[in-house]
Amino acid sequence: AGEICAFKIHGQELPFEAVVLNKTSGEGWLRAKSPIDCELQKEYTFIIQAYDCGAGPRETAWKKSHKAVVHIQVKDVNEFAPTFKEPAYKAVVTEGKIYDSILQVEAVDEDCSPQYSQICNYEIVTTDVPFAIDRNGNIRNTEKLNYDKQHQYEILVTAYDCGQKPAAQDTLVQVDVKPVCKPGWQDWTKRIEYQPGSGSMALFPSIHLEMCDGAVSSLQIVAELQTNYIGKGCDRETYSEKSLQKLCGASSGIIDLLPSPSAATNWTAGLLVDSSEMIFKFDGRQGAKIPDGIVPKNLTDQFTITMWMKHGPSPGVRAEKETILCNSDKTEMNRHHYALYVHNCRLVFLLRKDFDQADTFRPAEFHWKLDQICDKEWHYYVINVEFPVVTLYMDGATYEPYLVTNDWPIHPSHIAMQLTVGACWQGGEVTKPRFAQFFHGSLASLTIRPGKMESQKVISCLQACKEGLDINSLESLGQGIKYHFNPSQSILVMEGDDIGNINRALQKVSYINSRQFPTAGVRRLKVSSKVQCFGEDVCISIPEVDAYVMVLQAIEPRITLRGTDHFWRPAAQFESARGVTLFPDIKIVSTFAKTEAPGDVKTTAPKSEVLEEMLHNLDFCDILVIGGDLDPRQECLELNHSELHQRHLDATNSTAGYSIYGVGSMSRYEQVLHHIRYRNWRPASLEARHFRIKCSELNGRYTSNEFNLEVSVLHEDRVSDKEHVNHLIVQPPFLQSVHHPESRSSIRRSSVVPSIATVVIIISVCMLVFVVAMGVYRVRIAHQHFIQETEAAKESEMDWDDSALTITVNPMEKHEGPGHGEDETEGEEEEEAEEDMSSSSGSDDSEEEEEEEGTGRGRHGQNGARQAQLEWDDSTLPY
Repeated sequence: AGEICAFKIHGQELPFEAVVLNKTSGEGWLRAKSPIDCELQKEYTFIIQAYDCGAGPRETAWKKSHKAVVHIQVKDVNEFAPTFKEPAYKAVVTEGKIYDSILQVEAVDEDCSPQYSQICNYEIVTTDVPFAIDRNGNIRNTEKLNYDKQHQYEILVTAYDCGQKPAAQDTLVQVDVKPVCKPGWQDWTKRIEYQPGSGSMALFPSIHLEMCDGAVSSLQIVAELQTNYIGKGCDRETYSEKSLQKLCGASSGIIDLLPSPSAATNWTAGLLVDSSEMIFKFDGRQGAKIPDGIVPKNLTDQFTITMWMKHGPSPGVRAEKETILCNSDKTEMNRHHYALYVHNCRLVFLLRKDFDQADTFRPAEFHWKLDQICDKEWHYYVINVEFPVVTLYMDGATYEPYLVTNDWPIHPSHIAMQLTVGACWQGGEVTKPRFAQFFHGSLASLTIRPGKMESQKVISCLQACKEGLDINSLESLGQGIKYHFNPSQSILVMEGDDIGNINRALQKVSYINSRQFPTAGVRRLKVSSKVQCFGEDVCISIPEVDAYVMVLQAIEPRITLRGTDHFWRPAAQFESARGVTLFPDIKIVSTFAKTEAPGDVKTTAPKSEVLEEMLHNLDFCDILVIGGDLDPRQECLELNHSELHQRHLDATNSTAGYSIYGVGSMSRYEQVLHHIRYRNWRPASLEARHFRIKCSELNGRYTSNEFNLEVSVLHEDRVSDKEHVNHLIVQPPFLQSVHHPESRSSIRRSSVVPSIATVVIIISVCMLVFVVAMGVYRVRIAHQHFIQETEAAKESEMDWDDSALTITVNPMEKHEGPGHGEDETEGEEEEEAEEDMSSSSGSDDSEEEEEEEGTGRGRHGQNGARQAQLEWDDSTLPY
């Protein structure tokens, strides 16, 4: 037949076919009928035969060749990326060790060939981590891990097949670092925030001690609150020294040598002041002269000196004396009568007694050598003198002088003495008197109390801190716990033999600050521990707890004074024994701003500010005279001492004003201010007086607004002028007729002869234009001088501004009051009108004034008659 017609493949479902290309030559193609996938089958082996075309169209008759074996190998394509067997891996290691292998990661590849199906490399994707990985997927650490530095590491790892195809997705490897068990305190917070007014707050509510299964025989805990950089060594009250003495129950008579600068105490005005705490800083160039009369010239054998002092080492090898308090000759000589100074970290008190016929040696210098004098910390010093014994109290502890030097007494002289603070006055031995022996350091609350010694209880109260450590629920501490506080409650020591009890005890240690407005800032807190094991002194070292308490800023109050700020009084009231009450309606209100979020959460409106009232104490209110001091020959400010004493307040009075001081509530100060009176027994030349009030809390830390008051004097001649003008003005429609029983003589004549009155009225009309114009002008001038505030009309004294009040008498109206004859003189009528005015605008503060007014009424009629004289409809009268 000579030709090849077909090729036939023997096998089932083979994806190949054979196609004849040239029948004559017998050439053909073997090709795939569908895509070949190596991953499904890597090799194919089958038999193929060739057929000729000689037997006609029927295939069964065709001639077949011999069988040939075909072997096909499928070449792989790198179509699959490596994938990890696990989506994430996790391992835990202990700090401080180097591991050969922490864990192994494994990836696979679905390619069929060894070249593309094998993983040839692993790689860590995350940079800057102390780990490495080998080609088998083993991860190791390259350095020692530290739990305190980092608790956990998270790293990403990828894989590559041998065709360098990376994994489709990286795997996450998490390595947790487990600390080596170290004894120490666990679960405490370094920063502890304290909100003012929150009372006692636990410092470590969840703290516990990890001992790593060690056996402990006893444990001692020392908690220390460090506040030496807050104010005078801790948060203490910043009221004036006099107020503090009174709060602590000290007897009266204290003299404050370093008071707040004011008009009455101006000798401290030139000193450097820490504004927040009334601390005076002396830099070696400043001294203050105490004015004469503040301290008695001759102190008795008993007196007390108190002070807060912070002092560092003196500069130089041979340091000069540093004077705290000095009483020396003002001129001619340079004798020191008594002095308190620091010399080479020694506190020295000098007391030279006057000569009194006993010319013998007496104790004159008392020396104390204490480390605290130069440790740059605040300490409270009290020197109790009971001559010849002098005792020093420092921070409540008693110290006797280590050295007492005797000296001759001072011979008497007529040289005046000068008391100074911060330096000593050198009046003699120099060409020009000057300060010498300056003090370097800080002083506060320097006082002297002649004739009285301070008790131990008062001394402890004066130096008490308002902040410290505390223990909540002492009864639940347990039987095996011993504890001890230092006097200032800044150090707490606890001992016990059971760790569980110690943990519970330390969890109850709290911080407390009883001040309403504490000093904001940081208070460092340290907890140290000593552990004793059985048979050993100290077996385990426990790291200190180093934390701090952050006292937040207290809400600052706004102290507001308000009341009637302008009124007038008749001159007679200024001359009366009671005088004029200046502030009958003054109110003291303290508020703080509180922000409130808007009701609708979705709105972006700003938060609104709401003022809420706050109750707290005041420590002084000053009433200052504005526009010149008071003239003591004719005017004064007065206040009954009983009003002060029953409210436990004090006051000082001077020509510059009146100062009320002492720690008391705002309502107490209100009640006292309500009784301040002003008297002037020569008010004829006085037009007005101006006063100003300013109140303070915490010695000026928070001050009120300046409330200004103007008091005007209503003179009698102006009252009569006003009445004369008002009689000529046409009566307004809303005023009823005012019935005067004492009518003018012209009015009396008109009642007898009506025709003559008619003629007078017609003539008066011609003059009315001129008179009304002048009258209106004078009314306006009077109105400007005697206008009264609306609020004053609401008070009990019934003060209204009647300068604009129109009182019109109907000249045609006939009226005669009972008991009044027609033969009364015109002078008596004017006197009655003046009394009328004073009774309508006068004060009813005292019964004496009411009696005087009653006497005035008695001359002209009963009270009912008086009331009948002044009747008008005041329903629409603006007053």
